[in-house]
Amino acid sequence: MQWTNLNERTVYENRWFRVNLADVALPDGRHLDHFLIRLRPVAVATVVNTANEVLLLWRHRFITDSWGWELAAGVVEDGEDIEAAAAREMEEETGWRPGPLKPLLTVEPANGLIDARHHLFWSESAEYIGHPEDDFESSRREWVPLKLVPDMVARGEVPAANMAAGLLLLHHLRLADG
Repeated sequence: MQWTNLNERTVYENRWFRVNLADVALPDGRHLDHFLIRLRPVAVATVVNTANEVLLLWRHRFITDSWGWELAAGVVEDGEDIEAAAAREMEEETGWRPGPLKPLLTVEPANGLIDARHHLFWSESAEYIGHPEDDFESSRREWVPLKLVPDMVARGEVPAANMAAGLLLLHHLRLADG
């Protein structure tokens, strides 16, 4: 059963996103107006060190008035390579420059409303270059044992679905056999 976007017009736009209204044809021939949000891709990065600790940020999200653990993330700028954006965000938000990044996963956090793809990367090494430029983005940055991730997710300490998915996959990749 496939819905078809027949036409779409922008009703609001800024440098971060566009809100569009689509004329959608349903399989039974009916039409409906459907709002959607068009976003730039999001690049996410972290590092897992030799002690199997993952670099996380503790931050408050005012929209949901919630605290939680996250990975460094941000929008990909026009013309910017996604992997380079992930490295840039990690450096700006944590003060750590990642070593070679490896793709972890790509997710669509709310694909019934938003078209943003979140591209998650990780590294097995990083170099501390100093206090983070964007230290206002989080209250603290910590190395957290990867073995604690499943319980943290279960307790709601990693509220963002994209972050939880990435951290659980890292847990599986690094600790599943040991």
